[in-house]
Amino acid sequence: MSRQIIIFGANGGIGRALISAYQTELMQGDTLHAVSRSDIDPQVKNLPNVICHQIDMLSDAELANLTQKTTSPDLIIIATGLLSDGDRLRPEKTLRQQDLGAFNEIFAANTFAPALVAKHFLPIMPRQGITKFAALSARVGSISDNRMGGWHAYRASKAALNMLMKCYAIEMTRLNSSSCCVGLHPGTVQTNLSAPFQANIRAEQLFDADFAAQKLKTVLESITPQDSGKLFDWAGQEIPA
Repeated sequence: MSRQIIIFGANGGIGRALISAYQTELMQGDTLHAVSRSDIDPQVKNLPNVICHQIDMLSDAELANLTQKTTSPDLIIIATGLLSDGDRLRPEKTLRQQDLGAFNEIFAANTFAPALVAKHFLPIMPRQGITKFAALSARVGSISDNRMGGWHAYRASKAALNMLMKCYAIEMTRLNSSSCCVGLHPGTVQTNLSAPFQANIRAEQLFDADFAAQKLKTVLESITPQDSGKLFDWAGQEIPA
């Protein structure tokens, strides 16, 4: 039976690595859809059985149009996120640094965009057999694990995403008892998102994108419908809400 995989965030470090990891295992008839808001890397475009799409994840119309080009995807991964822009947009160290504009940008990328993807794509996933819908989240989005404070907008946006994944898990179980909706924490990965903060990370705790992608792929392969609604780290350990 042929597979359809959709990976959002095709131009990000983890997104590209996930595409590479899954593309090498595609069988005849399988299709991998690579989605990004910007023009996709030519190296990804030239991969066999990979179809590239350039859309705005915050556009209902563009997402709806994309559903017409993808039929019954059994695996969807949202590998997008925003922490800072290295200049104007920075994680808050105190509540006094909170800014409405920053909150809007962070939530748009980390919460609203995945929510709109879920709105359009969860309904077209198969109603029988195991399906998996995953979004990159973060350990700092865990409320019970928060012992340092700070990073208000980013933490809150990921906590909100984790709640949405739980809601989707409950709703999708009613449509397909074998569906899985999970959040994934990739660890600290050598990407643009973590670049401004890597100096404070020990070498053994800083992963390259290919390593992180393989670990996340292993986690996705191991989860079952009983895991739906939960958040897992790159090693497969559940992170508390």
